[in-house]
Amino acid sequence: MTDRTTYTTVTGLRRRGWTDAMVRSLLGAPDVQGRSPRLWSLAPVLLYLVARVEAVERTEEFALCSRAPGGSRSAAGIAGARARRRAVLAAIGAEPIAVPRLAGPDLERRAVRHRRLLGARGPGEVTAAMLVRWQVNYLRHALVRYEVLLDGLFGDVGRPEAERLLDRRLYEAIAVAYPVLAEECRRRIAAGEERGGVGMTG
Repeated sequence: MTDRTTYTTVTGLRRRGWTDAMVRSLLGAPDVQGRSPRLWSLAPVLLYLVARVEAVERTEEFALCSRAPGGSRSAAGIAGARARRRAVLAAIGAEPIAVPRLAGPDLERRAVRHRRLLGARGPGEVTAAMLVRWQVNYLRHALVRYEVLLDGLFGDVGRPEAERLLDRRLYEAIAVAYPVLAEECRRRIAAGEERGGVGMTG
């Protein structure tokens, strides 16, 4: 087993068959970055954990890039995007979702205030169905911090799938925490509501 404290430089990676494009796409940011006191250079020292390098070298993406002429940018980009997509989906699937637990009246008050803060006009008569939708809106907004799990996905490469998975997990967590809101959560999951419009629904 490789020592987790063993590092290699970009030069070392090149000796192992890595191109700069492959490093950017498959490894991303270095594990250690700084300046060497022994070198009179302004260029930063970039170090990568050998254990992480070896793990990536065993992947299909690395093999694809290695077979491409010169480890081409396009092959590395495609492989890197696939690897990031799988990593993000795995992270979303495994992340514990902590839904705020509030008493019914408190949740209703916060949901109504949240709707007003978003600039929505108040209806003439507030029905029970409206309150349910507003409460789900409020709780979904309270879970917006989990969208950081989408970091690393750009454009259309896996992002819609990851967004749908994240929404489904968040709505499922809300339904478990508040069974009275479960039907509305299931409706939103089934409808695949557009992200970003959730807060103004109803």
